[in-house]
Amino acid sequence: MEKVCELQATDPAVADVVSGRYPAAECLMAICGRAQDAATRIIERAQLAGAIRPDFTSEDLLLFFGTNALLARAVADTAPDAWRRQVAFLLEGLDTEPAQGALSVAPLTPQQVYDVMGRLAGTP
Repeated sequence: MEKVCELQATDPAVADVVSGRYPAAECLMAICGRAQDAATRIIERAQLAGAIRPDFTSEDLLLFFGTNALLARAVADTAPDAWRRQVAFLLEGLDTEPAQGALSVAPLTPQQVYDVMGRLAGTP
């Protein structure tokens, strides 16, 4: 998950594809569908092994990737690694026994949050 999010942050085309931005591109959407099927199987195996929460779904994963793509774009100029903090929270939240260690990325400042939220809302 972290690698896909990193690719989204560094390559806008990857962010667009993973987020399903091109629904009319049938071949591309078919590939994305196969990737989602594979992700579903991985999630199910992880749940059976007790490695992640039993209520996490592939739809949750898609929504996360979609919001990460938006976030990565919104923070690119202000705090380009801020998306890493959100990924860390998600991964820790999926763990059946979450760690309480410090995150590797600092929180945004109030001004950075204001700037990012404006970009997410489409305002300057």
